[in-house]
Amino acid sequence: MARSTTPAPDGPHRTGRPRDARIDDAVLRAVVEILNEAGYGGLTMEGAAARAGTSKPALRRRWPTRQHLVVAALARTVGTAPTPDTGCTHCDLIAGIGTIGAAFTTALGRRALPGLIADLAADPVLEREFLDTFFHPRRATTAAALQRGVARGDIRPDADVDLLLDMLASTTYYRVLFGHLPVTPGLAEDVVSVIMAGVATDRWRTVHEAHG
Repeated sequence: MARSTTPAPDGPHRTGRPRDARIDDAVLRAVVEILNEAGYGGLTMEGAAARAGTSKPALRRRWPTRQHLVVAALARTVGTAPTPDTGCTHCDLIAGIGTIGAAFTTALGRRALPGLIADLAADPVLEREFLDTFFHPRRATTAAALQRGVARGDIRPDADVDLLLDMLASTTYYRVLFGHLPVTPGLAEDVVSVIMAGVATDRWRTVHEAHG
């Protein structure tokens, strides 16, 4: 039976007084604005604090470095909400993967992601924050959509879910990191169509073609 080895992350444990969501929202909006204007190298803690109307110590209590700010902004912009369950496997996958492409048409894509990925390699704490805050939640929700597809009889039960997860997202990440081709509005649908052509059951093909 298909299964994913992707871990289901536990959210970071926080103690102390509740955070002010208004400050969080203002700061993350400011981070996205600065990335759009100046790119990854132009983002500073001081600049983000000033743009958000707060102080650098207030930022430090929430995010220890500017890289952590970018991770938080990435999770907020791309989102970690569950991939929708519409009863249509390929529709769900297109919707889920499409949110990544839509977010990476902003400066969080080409101008920010390569620099952030480079910094992850030298900072295990930052890497864990990236994985727990953004990567694993996104991956887990797409894995759930694939498992629903298996349960519906749309995807073969022997399909390698981890491999499918890598294949679904990798085209977008590859284009963002290297910039050789654009992340087009139809990319998610093209990728899902190719993958379903390889792992879909005969039952799904019959129904899909009948409604095509």
